[in-house]
Amino acid sequence: MKNNITIDEVQNRIIEEFAISDDWLDKYQYIVDLGNSLTDFPADEETDTNLIEGCQSKVWIVSEYVDGKVFFKAKSDAIIVKGIVVLLMRVLSGRTTDEILNSDLYFIDKIGLNEHLSPTRSNGLLSMVKQMRRFALVYKTKYENQ
Repeated sequence: MKNNITIDEVQNRIIEEFAISDDWLDKYQYIVDLGNSLTDFPADEETDTNLIEGCQSKVWIVSEYVDGKVFFKAKSDAIIVKGIVVLLMRVLSGRTTDEILNSDLYFIDKIGLNEHLSPTRSNGLLSMVKQMRRFALVYKTKYENQ
């Protein structure tokens, strides 16, 4: 699985992918294409409990703790947000709690995502990252600090 490579290596690959074009229309299209790859999200998980607060659009994120690693599934009703969630999951899903909690998600700034998102989308991105880290913290507390 992808976990043979570090979080930073995944981020650097994403930065390289976004460096292929200087045109932000192309970059948005790439984000949309990534969003179209989002796997099926269980309909019964589309609950208020799994809804990310602070997002302009609806975003649901659930997690699972398997063999010391955290895995995420997500869904959004907005095409750009779907792609952003895919990027976050590429970097954070399948990682240990410590990797998630200690990660510096520098790819967001390096690809210029923050400066090309509306303030409400930027807040939503931050909310998604916070929730993913919250899941990791809960698993760390529940399963690893015994």
